[in-house]
Amino acid sequence: MEKRDFLKIGAAAAALAVPAAANAQGATYNWKMATGWPGGPLMELGSKAFAERMEFFSGGRIKIQVFPGGALGNALKVPETVKNGVAELGHTWMGYDWGKDPTAVLFGGYAGSFDTERMLHWIYEGGGAELERQFREETEGIISFPLFIRTAEAFLHSRKPVKTLADLKGLKIRTAGAWLEMAKDLGAAPVTTAGGDVYPMLERGAIDATEWGTLYENISMGFHKIAKYIIYPGVHQPTAPFELCINKEAWAKLSASDKKLFELVAKLVTFESWLRIGQEDAKALDFYRKAGNTIIELDPEVQYAGRKIGLDWAEKQAKDTTHPWFAKVFKSQKDFDLLWKGAEHWRTVKVKE
Repeated sequence: MEKRDFLKIGAAAAALAVPAAANAQGATYNWKMATGWPGGPLMELGSKAFAERMEFFSGGRIKIQVFPGGALGNALKVPETVKNGVAELGHTWMGYDWGKDPTAVLFGGYAGSFDTERMLHWIYEGGGAELERQFREETEGIISFPLFIRTAEAFLHSRKPVKTLADLKGLKIRTAGAWLEMAKDLGAAPVTTAGGDVYPMLERGAIDATEWGTLYENISMGFHKIAKYIIYPGVHQPTAPFELCINKEAWAKLSASDKKLFELVAKLVTFESWLRIGQEDAKALDFYRKAGNTIIELDPEVQYAGRKIGLDWAEKQAKDTTHPWFAKVFKSQKDFDLLWKGAEHWRTVKVKE
């Protein structure tokens, strides 16, 4: 590693350490965080990791108590819980709010999104985080930062084999966000529910299949124990950034350095989650095979059809003047996508397997 690389790392560490040192005798906070999950990697690598790092980097001044989904309010309406002051903080997936404003889907990822590497670049270098902050403050009256991001999800944990478009016809699947609408175009019969209800619904056959997280994340959910078939790739969700919600009144009480600390720690945890999940995903297929599951790769026609449905849906939403933010954010993403067009050629060396 060159000297300048050490300097960059040192500067990044100092950016986190200085606010903590400067405010060692500053204000103390004991805040609550509402979440949308019962547990699992989203809780451990996202919500709780953020709370732990905030306490550490603030020198113990900022303590956050994390609550599982449903403990402080509706697990699918965490922003509402935060806005109403029931909790100062919330950790959620913005795509749950697609019914209120479909723009939320663009920030949470959907079938037309680019992959996670590109999404991270758009968020932190292409203006995405700034647009998210402005959008949420204007439409929901909350402060918003990206917090946690995953790689492409598993398409389904299913009680029935799924490979072709024909296999999807009438399939009862649990999903969320705009895929609820898009999945119907593939012939499926989608429903939604909070995370804590998914396992029992799958176990008793109320649904045939479910999507949730990545191959690794789903191990802790236990879907593989009651659904023999694991289907990939997650054409419905090529990436999934999550969101830290902050009550505006609570935010206003923070010093400028503490506000910056919240932003930096959220960014740190987002990158940490991506790295950890990517590494664990690489081990997951072997785990499932040893557990007796059957692994199925979707036919290319299903993958192409899913992405086309997503992009067609987005183009339609962008023309709807009811939600002006959608066109603004969608244009930003399309401009970014154009900039990165062909990147796989100049960024990737072809190797033989």
